[in-house]
Amino acid sequence: MTADIRRRDFLKTSAAFAGMAAAGFSCVEVASAAPIQVPTVDRLSIRVLVDQQHDQFLRGSTVNGVVHEGPGPARSADARNVLHNEWGLSLFLESQREQDKRNILLDFGYTSPAIINNIGLLKVDPASLNALIVSHGHIDHYGGLIGFLEQYRSVLPPDIKLYAGGEDNFCHRVSRASTGQFGEGGILDRKQIAAQKVQTVLCETPTVIEGHAFTTGKIKRNSVERVLPNTFVDYKPDSAGCDYGHYTAAELQGNFVPDEHVHEHATCFNIRGKGLVVISSCGHVGIVNSVRQAQEISGVQKVHAVVGGFHLGPAPADYLKQIVGEIKKLEPDVVIPMHCSGLNFLLEARAQMPDNVINVSTGSRLTFSA
Repeated sequence: MTADIRRRDFLKTSAAFAGMAAAGFSCVEVASAAPIQVPTVDRLSIRVLVDQQHDQFLRGSTVNGVVHEGPGPARSADARNVLHNEWGLSLFLESQREQDKRNILLDFGYTSPAIINNIGLLKVDPASLNALIVSHGHIDHYGGLIGFLEQYRSVLPPDIKLYAGGEDNFCHRVSRASTGQFGEGGILDRKQIAAQKVQTVLCETPTVIEGHAFTTGKIKRNSVERVLPNTFVDYKPDSAGCDYGHYTAAELQGNFVPDEHVHEHATCFNIRGKGLVVISSCGHVGIVNSVRQAQEISGVQKVHAVVGGFHLGPAPADYLKQIVGEIKKLEPDVVIPMHCSGLNFLLEARAQMPDNVINVSTGSRLTFSA
């Protein structure tokens, strides 16, 4: 962990509540820092609502007890509409413990037309949702949120909450083009969320969600992994949407600084008798770091599945090979790459762990059960 990150952590605690109050963000709750009791579930289903591609010929399979149902054609009855795919991710999570069921929507894709279209085609019922989670502050994960809420808020529970990893979710982000100029990266506007009567919970510490899932909180960086270059955070006082963070020299000067993803968190389940399912929507801070954090929080060492985006698409070949080797050391039953993991990751994982990899697409369903 860098000195800048440690300093931010120290200062932000005292600044957070004051900043929120001053800005009028009354619909924000900070999760308790007390240790959590990690729940266990009997079954988990993951439906891929949005990913970058749909393969209607992708066959189902069962790998080490995990059932993958291929997406099939997934078109409307009149054949005029099909699943929408885009650079982004959205996952519908259904869990069950005995007769108790919970449904969670994790991330919302890049655009609301994609997630709304796919919800209809895949016959997912928004009224069944108990909670919403946003993994981090990149537009390809929160971009569809406001449109989703505008479409479905009337059928969602009146007290539904959005669980976000940390305050930096709401900072303005930019990307650097090949010309050296900065391009717009978007901003998650909490005022729009509050306008939909949705309370945001900041989960900077591990948090149990609906008695079934748990989040990692801020992820420690204790592996060989590094944050690969991606977005920059805009800390100029007149444009930043987050309440604190102006603590490094660059930030105090109002500069764009490389995104360290201090707000990113992973969503996890403990499957009875099988172990942890760790869902990393993008894994900027490292998929191995994310899994280790889940192990430390839960006290469960067995890793049943590592799922989601691992942000290794842009990784150099030698680094990619090294990280896949580190994932292999975790001894997961299955590895299920999505989104930003990249084709090269899929190929390298198949080379090093040929009996443990499941390839999925938009529309796929994964089932983990005791």
